[in-house]
Amino acid sequence: MSHTLKVIGAGFALLAVCLIVARLVGGPSQPHLARAALIFVGLWLVGAGVNMWVGVAKAGYSAVEEAPIFLVVFAIPATVALVIWWRFSRG
Repeated sequence: MSHTLKVIGAGFALLAVCLIVARLVGGPSQPHLARAALIFVGLWLVGAGVNMWVGVAKAGYSAVEEAPIFLVVFAIPATVALVIWWRFSRG
C-alpha cells in the first residue's frame, strides 16, 4: 500500500510541476492553467500505465490484480486535475 501512496504522491507532484510550468510560460492566465491540467491528465495516464506495467512485468502481479490499483492511482490525481481544469476553463 505504501508504494501506491508514493505513486499517487508522484502524480500530485507532476500536477504541481505542470501548473508551475504553465504559470511560468503563460503567466497567471486561467486558460494556460486549464490547459496544463488537461496535459497532466494525458501524462498521468501514461505514468499510471507504466506503473501498472512494472507491477505486471517486474513484480509478478497479473493484469487483473493490477487493474484496480491502476484505476485508483490514475483516478485520484486525475480527478483533482479535472476539477482544476473545470474551475479555470469557466472564466
